[in-house]
Amino acid sequence: MRSYRPLHDGWTLTAVSRDAGVAGVPATVPGCVHTDLLAAGLIEDPYLDDNETRLAWIGRTGWIYETRFSWTADGHERTDLVCEGLDTAATVILNDVRIAETANQHRSHRFPVRHLLREGDNTLTVLFESPYAYAEARRAALGGRPGPYAEPYPFIRKMACNFGWDWGPTLVTSGIWRPIGLESWSGARLAGVRPLVTMEGADGRVEVHVTVDRVTEDPLTVTAEVAGVPGAPDVTAEVRLAAGERRGVLTLTVPEPERWWPRGYGAQPRYDLTVRLDEAAAKTAAKAVTEAVTEAVTEAVTEAVTEAVTEAVVTAAGTLGTVTRKIGFRSVRLDRTDGAFTLRVNDVPVFVRGVNWIPDDCFPNRVTRERLAGRFEQALDTGVNLLRVWGGGLYESEDFYDLADERGLMVWQDFPFACAAYPEEEPFRSEVEAEARQNVARLAHRPSLVLWCGNNENLEGHADWGWQEELGGRSWGSGFYYDLLPSIVAELDPTRPYWPGSPYSGAPDLPPNDPASGTIHIWDVWNREDYTRYAAYAPRFVAEFGFQGPPAYATLRRAVSGELVPDAPLVLHHQKAVDGSGKLLRGLGEHLPRPGTFDEWHYLTQLNQARAVAFGIERFRGLAPHCMGTIVWQLNDCWPVISWAAVDGDGRRKPLWYTLRRVYADRLLSVQGDVVAVVNDSAEAWRGELELVRHSLDGEPLAKETVAVEVTPRSVTRVEVPAAAGTPGDPARELLAVRLGEVRTVAFFAEDTRVALPEAAYDARAEPVQGGYRVTVTARTLLRELALFPDRLDPAASVDDMLVTLLPGESAVFHVATGRDLDPAELTGFPVLRCVNEARR
Repeated sequence: MRSYRPLHDGWTLTAVSRDAGVAGVPATVPGCVHTDLLAAGLIEDPYLDDNETRLAWIGRTGWIYETRFSWTADGHERTDLVCEGLDTAATVILNDVRIAETANQHRSHRFPVRHLLREGDNTLTVLFESPYAYAEARRAALGGRPGPYAEPYPFIRKMACNFGWDWGPTLVTSGIWRPIGLESWSGARLAGVRPLVTMEGADGRVEVHVTVDRVTEDPLTVTAEVAGVPGAPDVTAEVRLAAGERRGVLTLTVPEPERWWPRGYGAQPRYDLTVRLDEAAAKTAAKAVTEAVTEAVTEAVTEAVTEAVTEAVVTAAGTLGTVTRKIGFRSVRLDRTDGAFTLRVNDVPVFVRGVNWIPDDCFPNRVTRERLAGRFEQALDTGVNLLRVWGGGLYESEDFYDLADERGLMVWQDFPFACAAYPEEEPFRSEVEAEARQNVARLAHRPSLVLWCGNNENLEGHADWGWQEELGGRSWGSGFYYDLLPSIVAELDPTRPYWPGSPYSGAPDLPPNDPASGTIHIWDVWNREDYTRYAAYAPRFVAEFGFQGPPAYATLRRAVSGELVPDAPLVLHHQKAVDGSGKLLRGLGEHLPRPGTFDEWHYLTQLNQARAVAFGIERFRGLAPHCMGTIVWQLNDCWPVISWAAVDGDGRRKPLWYTLRRVYADRLLSVQGDVVAVVNDSAEAWRGELELVRHSLDGEPLAKETVAVEVTPRSVTRVEVPAAAGTPGDPARELLAVRLGEVRTVAFFAEDTRVALPEAAYDARAEPVQGGYRVTVTARTLLRELALFPDRLDPAASVDDMLVTLLPGESAVFHVATGRDLDPAELTGFPVLRCVNEARR
């Protein structure tokens, strides 16, 4: 028996320093200081212009959250204050009594407070120390640690990217960021329910580990039930906890459940697991009533009546609590044969088509389930099957993992350590252990979670970034990654693999970023090398790689009030990478012309981002099964910024998104030099005549060859390009078109800057249709990478496709979604309709 009362109303926010001039401001809980100050009109939007720079004082200020609430004795024996998320160094005070001090954003806390509650008015205060003051004091005590930024994030258990990143602003938050409330209970309560779900042959196995808090020392009964398995009765198990006993394990064998699969491999069935805690006396009474009822009624109604009466008796006589979980049956393991890094789900090898996930907002309380569902849909629509939750962020919300379970998106979960050496001394070690235990137990039942990873790039940093000399023997986190975290996963979640970090080659004494084994990150491309260098790699698994491009025009226009030119100070403020603007331009190389205007810069750098990532993915998918995964950096942004994301900070799809949809499709044709990689990552064979046609740029066929191919499911066939089709007479004036069934790709024999692209000529018309416009473009000349940017006219408008190459006489149809009336002439003209070979304006 329990009751819960949220404490989300009536909060005020006050700065500890009177100089800040903030006192008694209405506060939203869950929330944070920044969003409260923004709602009160006391600060400008930190995402716009360079407002961020004038808000650094917030992270260097202490803050007081306070609320008053009325309480009346409710008849329960215990009342706990449950804090699901305090960000970060907090002192909790109830009615002027200091309850506790906390210092970890990544965990929840529970404090017994019944003895402090008063009949009538009560005051709850949460005092947050400045995150900077807390972290800097611990850095001074322990000695500095190397990392990419001067910020002290390794010294506080808080979302690291709050302190700024090469794609994110420095907005150091404080606040009650997850729910807070009072839970009252009597007798005992289910304090922990940790189902471990596996497969044993065709049957499912659920091992439910339960922990109870108890006031009474009377015997207890725990019952677990899995319901809804087609063709099978509900499966139940029961364990009795003797007087004073607090832990128990229940094992259920579920006959032949349907398996949970990643997207593209099967369905995602889930079943209801219900765990109930009862007073043992209630169960005994229920059994007695059941036996009596069985004797008194006919056999035909015994089962239904027995069930109803048992439930009524147990509930009336002492049901203490019920916990439900949605579980899915599947197995997952990591195949490391000969240096491989292959995820096998239900013993089927899965090629990972992944994207890295960062916190979707600097203020996570604004990330709703609806917003997450939209992001997940954007990922799924590109063919993505895995999200890597990056180590500079968070353990995500229940909504996040529930949506992943529901939609078949696998989750690779980093523990939150990123790009720096971390101290292992107290109090950090105990905090890390507590957060890891809590979150591993919280997520152990999730079928979508396929891997725990110790950190992001810390092993590489220690080995290759000069850390060892700077550390001088001080701790740097190795004890976490090689000892503490794997031991916790082995104890609490042995159903899935653990990997010490990424990149990592499989052993501490191996170079971490060795392509021949384990996982690698590729950052010489973007930082130094042309993107064609991806072709020099033959990795086993690429967990990070990417290329920058600006956000959508409407996003950048909203974020920057001044002139939109690439080197304008306000534009540069939304470019956080070191020499990011220079790398964008140098990255064009000989692939694309140098931009002379903002419109050219915006289109060409977005296009180059898409091409660079596509080149890498095509290369690595073509190497399967030697390479068994790519995880692009990154899917999303947390604010409007020039970055590596496919979906920008306002949720708009960049050209990269449309390219991901092509290169992450189940079936892909990729021209790689004198070979065509025919990639079939579907469940059906792909067979037919592979047609290879060499054209002149005016569309005339110069040579045609066909090759019969049959590509088995989940495999790759590499076909040599016949010499007649693959040997151009004039590389600047010819191209190769390759088709198999409905899939076509076009490859050029020279870079665009050396191709004699004709001046663009086409017929275009825009027609109103329900929900927007249909735009039809018919090419009179070759049109290279045709794109449509309707957000130039309506910030809410979007288009269903882009980056389409047309040969003369071919047509493309684009569907523009908008709620406005648009001028058809503007919709089919510059700068909305673009292609590489367009006439310069």
